[in-house]
Amino acid sequence: MLRKSKLLILKYFLNLINGAFLVLGFLLMGFGAWLLLDRNSFFAALDENNDFVVYIFGILIGTGSAIVFLCLLGFLGIHNEIRWILILYTVLLMWACGVQVALSALTFTKKEEVHQVWRDEIDLVISQYGSKDMPEDIPKWTALNALQKTLQCCGQHNYTDWIKNKNKENSGQIPCSCTNSTLRNWFCDESLNATYLEGCENKINTWYQANVLTLIGINFGLLVSEVLQVSLTVSFFRRIKNRIHTEM
Repeated sequence: MLRKSKLLILKYFLNLINGAFLVLGFLLMGFGAWLLLDRNSFFAALDENNDFVVYIFGILIGTGSAIVFLCLLGFLGIHNEIRWILILYTVLLMWACGVQVALSALTFTKKEEVHQVWRDEIDLVISQYGSKDMPEDIPKWTALNALQKTLQCCGQHNYTDWIKNKNKENSGQIPCSCTNSTLRNWFCDESLNATYLEGCENKINTWYQANVLTLIGINFGLLVSEVLQVSLTVSFFRRIKNRIHTEM
């Protein structure tokens, strides 16, 4: 009776952690699909033909799909106590742990490369912003406006980045999104006092620095949860095996 109770407790905790991962998988799939389909999202508008951006969408949707498949496999093995599925589930979980560690290391080592892609894309959008000859790029400009208005920033480094834009009616104009103006035009004539002076890159870096510990904590928490799930699955597998041997 005690052995059966321990098995039920193990099964409960396994399903609980597995359920949390299932929700995470659906969230990643939904977020990736939203970025891919929403033409006004900032990352989608940066450059729909950019391989780097496409890879981001693919990684999000692919990772979410893999997590959902893994969780469904886990539910099947845990609920029906199928040993070969539990073995496969454990192996895949260990592989996921390894991939997470590798991706974390890759992200850290390729940080400057990612930043450079970002800087190049923003510079390109700023230089082409408002061009009458490029109406197909309006989603990019709209997304940049949303970024500047939301973060209350202007340009990549500061408001002087807009000097290189040649699509203005006069050199003193800046995007309306760089000011507290409510006009929906591409460019406005506003005084310096009404202009956001700080660059968006600095704003984003400030946010990142303020939240980097949280991001690391989430990553570490996921890794610990995966290791715990592997340990619980191995223990669950052993108890099933011992019970079968006892019954024989």
